[in-house]
Amino acid sequence: MATVTSVTKIFTFDAAHHLPGYDGKCSNMHGHTYKLEVTVIGRVQANGMVVDFAVLDHIVTEHLDQKYDHTVLNDALSDPTAENLALLLLSEFDYMFAVADLPQINKLRLWETPTAYTEVYNA
Repeated sequence: MATVTSVTKIFTFDAAHHLPGYDGKCSNMHGHTYKLEVTVIGRVQANGMVVDFAVLDHIVTEHLDQKYDHTVLNDALSDPTAENLALLLLSEFDYMFAVADLPQINKLRLWETPTAYTEVYNA
């Protein structure tokens, strides 16, 4: 049986959104400080790492800063729920990690508030 190790890095970004058609407070424009946990899984390489935290940090931070930090998420998603945002981020990072020849993302956990998150997984 092959042994794999998971590595997780945590990021934050600020963004605003409203949920069209939602009957509640979230139908109004409001903002969140999102916390994103990116977990990759793989074998420990000869350098003793699954992935270099600095490389992981650079790719994710650059993408979040350029595309999502201090934006209105409705410009990127028609229904910017936490679940839909997490699915979009997983898709974008899967592509970027494959191009950079990094291990596959196992899980993204996106915290919308300090007490509420969603998780998406690669099968």
